[in-house]
Amino acid sequence: MSIFPRMSQSQSFQAAAWRRLKKNKGAIFGLIIIILAVLIAIFAYFIASDSSPYANRIILEIGGEKPGYQQDFIKVKKEKDVVATGFVHQLVSGKEDVYYYIPVVSHEQKADSIIVQKYIDEGVSERLAYHISQTASTPVITKKFITGTDKYGRDILSRIIVGTRVSLSVGLITVIISLSIGLILGSLAGFYRGKVDDVIMWFINVIWSIPTLLLVFAITLALGKGFWQVFIAVGLTMWVNVARLVRGQVLGVRELEYIEATRALGFSNFRTIVRHIWPNIMGPVMVIAASNFASAIVIEAGLSFLGVGVQPPMPSWGLMIKENYNFIITQNPMLALAPGFAIMLLVLAFNLLGNGLRDALNVRGRI
Repeated sequence: MSIFPRMSQSQSFQAAAWRRLKKNKGAIFGLIIIILAVLIAIFAYFIASDSSPYANRIILEIGGEKPGYQQDFIKVKKEKDVVATGFVHQLVSGKEDVYYYIPVVSHEQKADSIIVQKYIDEGVSERLAYHISQTASTPVITKKFITGTDKYGRDILSRIIVGTRVSLSVGLITVIISLSIGLILGSLAGFYRGKVDDVIMWFINVIWSIPTLLLVFAITLALGKGFWQVFIAVGLTMWVNVARLVRGQVLGVRELEYIEATRALGFSNFRTIVRHIWPNIMGPVMVIAASNFASAIVIEAGLSFLGVGVQPPMPSWGLMIKENYNFIITQNPMLALAPGFAIMLLVLAFNLLGNGLRDALNVRGRI
């Protein structure tokens, strides 16, 4: 019979925490940004104007253009047959372009041909002719690049949209890895104490003493460069603060009366930890998870900027800054600033949400 009051108290605590969170405008702003980012990441290839895989439509003639740049293109069919892409495939990987996008200065249709002046450079063009059967049903279109194009002529905004997937994926998998390792080791150290605690804390202190980026570099070099390697490398370096927090929480909880009751009832240590201790320490863990999520995004961007993270042509915000940072001191700084703003906004959102959760849950965890 005692279960029902406990459930009622838990539900009322959650409702009160949600009410406190809703009053925190910063936390709600962060939550809205995160939800929007998740939706953008899921439907990236339907939102982006460049829906090719990795938003990698290269048009060298229009490389390095400023925000708001507008250009006419003639759509010419590719020589090879492009397989039709289904909804699920496009959702996951995008769809291959059926046409070449050729920038043009002017065009006119004569009989069954379209005569165009192909744009090559400022004031330089080339006269070309295409049979109408070679082009799309609407042969000439106008595209506007809101945030400009990179040095390869790719749409910066499309790559930022698709790059949202990389940042959120790294954050999510990093949090899962760090929480899994941190919860297990921290719980064992706090619950069993003694030699188990000494050994685990020694290991934690060794890992803690190594600079994060140096440890990430070592793991990345051991595993190799790539998408999944970044997830593992960042995740294996961020579990330490989780383990220290969990250990402190378990040390405080293990002596409470309801834990003593589980021993009296003969419950196993595994059941006591998983079903009775973990649910009661999740408040501080959620706060640190939000913080780790933000840190993982920054670390991944840093690794990609240094060339040991996500590899081209996959769009990563850090990699985009690396490819375009030279433009900051030249004619088009927005090429590097746009992905920088995206990193700043998403990291800010997770930090605001973490602070809001801390206040709403009334967390007073000590690491």
